Amino acid sequence: MASVEIYSVPACSYCVRAKQLLAGKGVPFTEYDCSVDDAALERVRALTTRKTFPQIFIDGEGVGGYDELSQLDRDGALDRLLTAGDAKS
Repeated sequence: MASVEIYSVPACSYCVRAKQLLAGKGVPFTEYDCSVDDAALERVRALTTRKTFPQIFIDGEGVGGYDELSQLDRDGALDRLLTAGDAKS
C-alpha cells in the first residue's frame, strides 16, 4: 500500500470528505493539522503552490485536494496509485 499524507485544517468539509473516502477504502494515512503544526504548514507550502486544504500526497507525489482525489477514484486511477508499489515488493 502506498504512503498517503493529508495536510488539513479543522472544520474543513473537503478535508473530512477526503479522509472519509480514504478510510472507506481502508487506506491508512498520516494527517498533519496545519492549524497547529507550523512545520507541516511550511512543508506543504514548500511542496505546492496551492493555498487550499486538504493537500494530499501519495508516495510523495501531490495529487491535489479532495476534488482531484475524488476524480481519481471515479476514474479508477486511485486504486492503481495506492497499489503501484505493491507489484515491486
